Amino acid sequence: MRENIPENAAVRLCLYLRHLRKMKKDKVISSEELAEFIRISGARVRKDLSFFGQFGTTGKGYVVGELEETISKILGLDQVWTIALVGAGKLGMALLEYSGFKESGFHIRIAFDIDQSKIGKKLVGVPVYHPYQMPKKIRQQEINMGLIAVPAEAAQESADLLIISGIRAILNFASATLIVPSYVKLMQVDLTSQLEIMAYFLSHTGEEKILTKRPKWR
Repeated sequence: MRENIPENAAVRLCLYLRHLRKMKKDKVISSEELAEFIRISGARVRKDLSFFGQFGTTGKGYVVGELEETISKILGLDQVWTIALVGAGKLGMALLEYSGFKESGFHIRIAFDIDQSKIGKKLVGVPVYHPYQMPKKIRQQEINMGLIAVPAEAAQESADLLIISGIRAILNFASATLIVPSYVKLMQVDLTSQLEIMAYFLSHTGEEKILTKRPKWR
């Protein structure tokens, strides 16, 4: 990815791609139409795309199939990404069973857990190893990314092991603030914090409004 491009622009590319995938490939869509899907301005869409080159035809728009392919390449989705999962508990199992990863080119190839009843077996077709085998197995499998789904107290050690093993991109599902080197891309998925934020907004919106007609957002 080019330097000095706002991270939010890359995030919005994912949203554009999600909607383009639902449309007919030969359809032509304008920046205004694409913007309407995620409630931003057409100018913002054009600005986001301009970071990566020239797309579409001025005054006409973008061919859906062509733009979808281009954004997929920008996001690196024209290749398969291999993943190591650390933690094969309930959350880890849910991640293993989620089919959406493979549909987007993300494959969980190996998992690690300290539960002796799982080590040496396959869960949803994925082999499970003890964490001490992480450096060897990750290098053997040429893993690109790591998912952390362990209790908070084990999250930092898990991250350290992934980094020592050569992983440079980590998605953390544990409720723990991790410390990683600047060259490692760390993203946090803290479901509890998100629920707490929603609780805050619900607590400060006043009386509940009862819908008496079809919502405008549908």
